[in-house]
Amino acid sequence: MLMLFKGGDENMIYTVTFNPAVDYVVHSDELMVGSVNRSRKEEIYFGGKGINVSMVLGELGIKSKALGFVAGFTGEAIEKGITEKGICSDFVKLDKGFSRINVKIKAKDETELNGQGPDILKRDIDKLFEKLDEIGDGDTIVLAGSIPGSLPSDIYERILERLETKKVRAVVDATKELLMNVLKYKPFLIKPNNFELGEMFGTELKTDDEIAAYAGKLKDMGAVNVLVSMAGDGAILLDENGRVHKCGVCKGTVKNSVGAGDSMVAGFLAGCEKGDYEYALKLGTAAGGATAFSDGLANKELVYELLKQL
Repeated sequence: MLMLFKGGDENMIYTVTFNPAVDYVVHSDELMVGSVNRSRKEEIYFGGKGINVSMVLGELGIKSKALGFVAGFTGEAIEKGITEKGICSDFVKLDKGFSRINVKIKAKDETELNGQGPDILKRDIDKLFEKLDEIGDGDTIVLAGSIPGSLPSDIYERILERLETKKVRAVVDATKELLMNVLKYKPFLIKPNNFELGEMFGTELKTDDEIAAYAGKLKDMGAVNVLVSMAGDGAILLDENGRVHKCGVCKGTVKNSVGAGDSMVAGFLAGCEKGDYEYALKLGTAAGGATAFSDGLANKELVYELLKQL
């Protein structure tokens, strides 16, 4: 059954970010531990994997709604920041704590210090599930990233179980058991990288044929489409019809390692609206490259410029 569709006003993509963040990016000529360091320039971004997907979807002209949890003054800043970018949101506001701040220092070596985030209580989860009940037939939900320690480890499964009676496309960008455990809900798209794919089956994958074969195992377990990113070697898509597509990478100077995978998911979903998996893979690859070649997330002009390379 072909699950691609041409989007309309009635269809919505929902992204879920359990632990959004303010990313404080500091550029410095050198980082000296134990000393006072001076920044050369600074940037602030509002992120988290689901939010990244929403932001890039917005650049590509696709509407989405960002769900998840926010808290404190940083949570207010995240909401305000993404609203100013034209992203619709409906976060659960927590009573205590504050949304995390991630400090990313770009000097000779790239160093990150990521915050922990607020505690999420059962009543907060219940509020999120009430919002998820808005999702209807033909909509898409994107679940991406790790699960905070205060959430139950099976939260992805619980969300997809709740939506199981509806015709909802689920996109899951997670690793290992988190990903394997949701395959029974037949997600529309999963996106492991080649190393993660090998780890799931306790093997090292060295060739495209091996990657396609093990992607097929995930498909046999329930995944509709399996998109395997391979860093500098491009990406392989095993689509719902059993066809294998391969796409190389775009040429450019890598500036940023944050959000490229999320951008690929956004580009793929935007490409799906055209009803063509080959195009979806190329647009996803271009969107991922556009983020990798930028200081922040991809912008539309660079995405479509890189698409010409493919």
